[in-house]
Amino acid sequence: MVEIDLVAGPVTYEVTDGVAWLTIDRPQARNALSKQVRDGLWAGTRRFVDDDAAAVLVLTGAGEKAFCAGGDLKEMAEDALEIPPPDFLPQFGRNIEVPKPTIAAVNGVAFAGGFLLAQQCDLVIAAEHARFAVTEVKVGRGSPWAAPLSWLVPPRVALEILLTGDPLDARRAREVGLVNRVVPRAELRERTQDLARGIAANAPLSVRAGKRTAYLSVHHNLAEAYDRAEEIWAPVYRSRDAQEGPAAFRDKRAPVWKGE
Repeated sequence: MVEIDLVAGPVTYEVTDGVAWLTIDRPQARNALSKQVRDGLWAGTRRFVDDDAAAVLVLTGAGEKAFCAGGDLKEMAEDALEIPPPDFLPQFGRNIEVPKPTIAAVNGVAFAGGFLLAQQCDLVIAAEHARFAVTEVKVGRGSPWAAPLSWLVPPRVALEILLTGDPLDARRAREVGLVNRVVPRAELRERTQDLARGIAANAPLSVRAGKRTAYLSVHHNLAEAYDRAEEIWAPVYRSRDAQEGPAAFRDKRAPVWKGE
């Protein structure tokens, strides 16, 4: 199944084989975060959360130069923006809950707000020419959204990123753990779709519980994390899908997941 439509302004939403592609389509401006783009990202994220046909979200940008170069500085200057409001941009897991997995397919520079968008996704696949930077120190802006960065990468790497504003190339980003996989630019969509399709084929209750489990250590000590994990996984063990998996293995057939 393929469905393509305009969400809001220069943002598109497309579903292919259970994978939703949310694309910033403003390549002439390096996919900068104008108000139209931000509104489209909010609309697309909310749509994905409610879309039973989509099991995984891929966030990407149009073109080959930029995933997202960050805020629209011209627009910000005209508006004299000081502190961005809490709903300035969807931040998965912070100002909007996204229980299903998310992947950033980084097709070029991911600077400032673009770095934010990639950081907030669960997985990151980068084209070989992609670059990542928190450039706010170079323009006198702020990056409070980078608070999780030292959980994702070693603290000294996080400090280097935040204090210098200098970019990391895709290879270095993978070395420090910011990126899962680096692929040739021509293969980015295909390789990301393959990864997302594989996740979408897994038992949905287990996938969502796995995502929640991975983030427990951010908020709890180890003993508490174990207790919360037991609570998260108990309904999965009791589900019909938990019986379907072993039965399908026994019968040498593909499982038919019901998500219940």
